[in-house]
Amino acid sequence: MYPQQVHSYLQTFFRENNCQILSDNNHYITVQLTIDMDKKIMNRPYYWKYLESTNGVPCPAQLTFITNQNKLEKDIKGEVVHFGSPRLNQLFQATKELGAFVQMYEKVVDKFESRPFLTPWLGVNYKVSYYSDQTKEILHSFGINLMTGNVVEDFQESLREVDFGSVMSENVFHLPYIIKPIRALERLDSVIENIIQHDDHTWAEEANRRWQRDLEVLEHFYVGIENRPECYEMEKKALKEQYESRIKIEIISGGIFYLK
Repeated sequence: MYPQQVHSYLQTFFRENNCQILSDNNHYITVQLTIDMDKKIMNRPYYWKYLESTNGVPCPAQLTFITNQNKLEKDIKGEVVHFGSPRLNQLFQATKELGAFVQMYEKVVDKFESRPFLTPWLGVNYKVSYYSDQTKEILHSFGINLMTGNVVEDFQESLREVDFGSVMSENVFHLPYIIKPIRALERLDSVIENIIQHDDHTWAEEANRRWQRDLEVLEHFYVGIENRPECYEMEKKALKEQYESRIKIEIISGGIFYLK
């Protein structure tokens, strides 16, 4: 997941959760949390419990997230957020809990445009995790046109400059989809599975070689022992859990987007 993708995700996450974006640069973003969001991600339950018991004035946190530290032109104090960082993983989890799927309409402000129509798209953000004794995570974002079946990569990034609303603008017509969302999702699942199938899997081969190397070391310690103790099987199982390669696909978020 590239820095601009992380930045786009933060923009969308906080905007959709009614957190005011106070400053938005290409490489950092400052947001004012709502009370609900502060309670969800700031981990200070005693503060809120005290305020509620004393009827105090709430003061939700204001946070600055740096998405590309290498390109900052001035000294900005904030929390560095990148793919795999604890904060971004926390926001992924919050997205799941708050409702990962949305239905949004592109806002149409040109009153002189004759009855514009919006086309339905299904957008899905996937996280693919590659596990062995090392871990790699990659984010994929796809959109599929529910009229034509056309699939677009980096869909989330393409929505970055689009102004959305939860209700459709006046005098706007949206096309009913031809392809059912569940069928479109199945197609996107096939796309991501095909990408993984054709990916470079030398990481798994290398992990297996390290596994066999450590197994040989383990076997060396028990050479000549006919009745091997329980700890041998435990160590052997631990090596399998450490090195066995596996791939996990998760849907982080998605929705139906009606676009011009």
